Amino acid sequence: MSYNLLKGKRGIIFGALDENSIAWKTAERVNEEGGKFVLTNAPIAMRMGNIQQLAEKTGSEIIPADATKVEDIENLVEKAMEVLGGKLDFVLHSIGMSVNVRKGNHYTDMNYDFTTKGWDVSAVSFHKTMQVLYKKEAMNEWGSIVALSYMAAQRVFPDYNDMADNKAYLESIARSFGYFFGKDKKVRVNTISQSPTPTTAGTGVKGFDGFIAYADKMSPLGNATALECADYTLTLFSDLTKKVTLQNLYHDGGFSNMGVSQEVMDTFMKDQE
Repeated sequence: MSYNLLKGKRGIIFGALDENSIAWKTAERVNEEGGKFVLTNAPIAMRMGNIQQLAEKTGSEIIPADATKVEDIENLVEKAMEVLGGKLDFVLHSIGMSVNVRKGNHYTDMNYDFTTKGWDVSAVSFHKTMQVLYKKEAMNEWGSIVALSYMAAQRVFPDYNDMADNKAYLESIARSFGYFFGKDKKVRVNTISQSPTPTTAGTGVKGFDGFIAYADKMSPLGNATALECADYTLTLFSDLTKKVTLQNLYHDGGFSNMGVSQEVMDTFMKDQE
C-alpha cells in the first residue's frame, strides 16, 4: 500500500547489496512512496551484489563511493544533488563490517588493525557522511538522516564481537552530530536498532540462526523483518516525524524491554528435564 509519504523528496541510500538487505527494501519502498534517490555502495560490494537490478527497478542512478573516503563522499553528495536536481531530504546509512568477525578472531584476541578498519567502515563513515552533508549545506530543512544499529550496542551478545563496539560508537555519533545538525540546519538524525535480520551482513555472525530463533521467542510481536524496518525508516524520512531526533529507536517486536518470555522459559525448562 502506498501513502505518497515521500512525494517530491530526494535522498541517498547507502548499502543496498541484494534483495535481503534493509537498504534494498527501503529503496523499493521509498520508490513506491514517491521519493527519488541515488544508490551508493563501495565498489567491491557492488561487484558482489545485484545493485544494478535495483537501480533499473527504481529508475535510480548508482554513484560508487567508499564511505571511509571523504573525497568519495564529497563526489557522491555533489553528484547526487546534480542528478536529483536539488538538496536532499533523506539519507540512509546502512553500512557495517567487522574484519575480526570475518576472520574468526575472538573478542579477546583481536587484530587491532582489523578493529580500526571495522570502526572506520561501520561508525566513522557516518560522521564523515554527515560532516560532508553539513559543510556542503546539502540537506533541506526538516530533512532526516537514519543509520541502522543493533542492540548489542547496549547489551552483551558474546558472538557479536567488536561490531557491538562499532554500533555503540555509531549511536553516539548520531546523537553528537545530530545536536549540531538539528540546531544549525533543522535536520534530524536517528538510529534504528533493528531485530536480528537474515541479511548478508547479519548471517556473518556466528550462531546467527539460533540467535534469530531466540529473539523471535523472546519478542511479544516476533522479530521485525527487513521490509518492516524499511517501512519504519520511511516514517522517519516523512514529515510525520519532524521532531524526532537524537533517538536510538528500537524496532524489535518488543525484545528490548523483555527480561524473559514464557516461550523461552518453556524451552529452558524442557532442557532441564
